[in-house]
Amino acid sequence: MVSSDQRRRQLAREKFERQQQRRAQSRKRKQRNTVIAAAVAVALAAGATAFATGAFSGDDDGKQKVSDAGSEASQSAEPTPSEAKSPEPALSIDKKAAYSMKLSTNQGPITFTMDAAKTPRTANSFKALAGKGYFDGTKCHRLTTEGIYVLQCGDPKGDGTGGPGYNIPDENLKALGKPAKDGTVTYPPGTVAMANTGQPNSGGSQFFLVYKDTKLPPSYTPFGKMDAEGLKTVEKVAEAGVTGGGGDGAPKKTVTVEKAVVTKK
Repeated sequence: MVSSDQRRRQLAREKFERQQQRRAQSRKRKQRNTVIAAAVAVALAAGATAFATGAFSGDDDGKQKVSDAGSEASQSAEPTPSEAKSPEPALSIDKKAAYSMKLSTNQGPITFTMDAAKTPRTANSFKALAGKGYFDGTKCHRLTTEGIYVLQCGDPKGDGTGGPGYNIPDENLKALGKPAKDGTVTYPPGTVAMANTGQPNSGGSQFFLVYKDTKLPPSYTPFGKMDAEGLKTVEKVAEAGVTGGGGDGAPKKTVTVEKAVVTKK
């Protein structure tokens, strides 16, 4: 027969074991979320790998994925500005004017203003590319719903490796304020910013649409702001989640840019 003291000790031991299990599970969740956040942040850099290799060359050697973004092979595949095959469009925009880019998509319109005064090279490039129909028929190839909250678009290949064949410089990197102790700033909902290879001045045509406060290093040019309707369109896509589950991948609701038009206000 079990005495009352033995029973108390047994209950105490079981309670302790349960607490240890909960703490272990909590640690695992925190570690997993940290890894996800770090990997997704890398994805924004890795996703733009082939910006400088030429969008129309058909060369997939620059392709990177989150799972191999830190490998030696992936690092060696990162392009540099010297590898660009096409010239950057000559600067022709009015820096004092306001420009708007409208993406007519199968999920609804996404319209954003571009800050030509603070990001003239970026706005000029988007205006030139849109004028050539570069974005028409392209898909937004990546959605992230854990760690950071963005929809990434602008790749003519639809796999994260495409680009216009030239690089544009980083601009307006101090716009979001002084970095916190962890080295990040907050990209607020509605922000439109450039993806890159992880190297300075390596933007091309890929960009991301922020639908929820997102902490990232101030390394991605913030050049636009979505209107309320555009933000709702992106939020609707995000609510549907990622194909196959998870927090990073192709959006379950396929987003196809049917037409992209830049207008001067």
